[in-house]
Amino acid sequence: MFENQRTISTSVSLSGIGLHTGNKTTITFKPAEPDTGIRFICTSVDKKLEIPADIDHVVDNARDTTIGIKDVRIRQVEHVLAAIYGLEIDNLIIEVDSNEPPVMDGSAMPFVEKLKEAGLKEQDSPKDFLEIEDTISFSDKEKGIDMVVFPSDEFRITFMVDYKNPALGTQYTSMYSLKNEFETEFAAARTFCFLHEVEELYDKGFIQGGNLHNAVVIVDRELKSNELEKLADKFGIDHKKIQKTDGILGGVKLRYYNEPVRHKVLDMIGDLALLGVPLKAHVMAARSGHETHVKLVKQIRKIYKKKKITSKYRGSQVKKDVLLDIEAIKKILPHRYPFLLVDRIVDLIPGERVTAIKNVTCDELFFQGHFPGHPVMPGVLIVEAMAQAGAVLLLDMVDDPEKKIAYFMGIDKVRFRKPVVPGDQIQMEGVLVRRRPNSCKMASKAFVNENLVCEAEFMCAIVDR
Repeated sequence: MFENQRTISTSVSLSGIGLHTGNKTTITFKPAEPDTGIRFICTSVDKKLEIPADIDHVVDNARDTTIGIKDVRIRQVEHVLAAIYGLEIDNLIIEVDSNEPPVMDGSAMPFVEKLKEAGLKEQDSPKDFLEIEDTISFSDKEKGIDMVVFPSDEFRITFMVDYKNPALGTQYTSMYSLKNEFETEFAAARTFCFLHEVEELYDKGFIQGGNLHNAVVIVDRELKSNELEKLADKFGIDHKKIQKTDGILGGVKLRYYNEPVRHKVLDMIGDLALLGVPLKAHVMAARSGHETHVKLVKQIRKIYKKKKITSKYRGSQVKKDVLLDIEAIKKILPHRYPFLLVDRIVDLIPGERVTAIKNVTCDELFFQGHFPGHPVMPGVLIVEAMAQAGAVLLLDMVDDPEKKIAYFMGIDKVRFRKPVVPGDQIQMEGVLVRRRPNSCKMASKAFVNENLVCEAEFMCAIVDR
């Protein structure tokens, strides 16, 4: 179904305390033009420095999700991003006058309410979606974490946690419709943690703004009366209100019977927003957290980049097992007959590796003189074909690749293993070894019928045509 992008109608602000610093902080949401995406600005440092809310700018994910550029960082963006994603907003400028948004009540609901107060505005530009076509899986056996992403016509999440603490135990929840369930069933779920974590973090200088109004604290050990008094003094809580009830510090009442696992869904939505594009898939997760969410998003992001490349360069009549055909390659590489030595790209993981094909036919121009009666493809042209395949990978990593060209800076460790003759099909595999602002190093191998025929390392510079 065709949908347009969305932003908000007017600017709105929200103030509170930061969870980690305890300082007063204000967040301001501003409308943005189509295709801007979600961008943060830390106004206390540099009003001109915009930090895109995408996976490429995540700099820490141990306890929350932190994005940054150079020394400028903004912590705990996941609740804000969950609210934005939940309301299906695509373009927004977010100004924060500290290094973290206000924690508010520990959920996404205050941000949802403020954004709705600003009014949601449809824009005259189509919304892009990432539709998952093949199942994606992620597993960390040591930590007991499993995540699977299935194809689906709508964004869905199923989440399970199983804590040994009797106050939580095993909890399970599912969100089948972002539009119908996010605001009523998940946005108000507050962050939670165990008591031993709170004490450790506070003593290390974190969560200075944490209290029983913005977090649910699960008591995971026996507390004596004198310990309760010390906790009350440490967190500035009335001694009469710090008693635990049903395993929760201070007798805080849950908003949902399974509020903790619903907040885990909230965190996952915020982390999935780092894709930079709405997702059509069913995500199933067990015991996952920010660190593994970020790893999954990186995995999905590669698929999105591949789809973007495909839609940009290739036509509609391309075979399923071909990523880029010869016409698409000609849009990227400046080479032409008789020196275009790549026929198709069959796989491409942006920023990592490329697999390309060169069909060696009997009427290749070079066979006329190399060698009459004993045709053998010149080794230098095999190396050139490998380099051209690598150039497709390198040029994908820059804006406007049609205006750039990859120049050799060096060729090392070249080895020729077997001759290539008419009728052979060369499969070339290039892997990015190192990337610098204006140069790259790549290792490549060429195969015929799974037999290695050539290998080499390339140093390339990317310059304007």
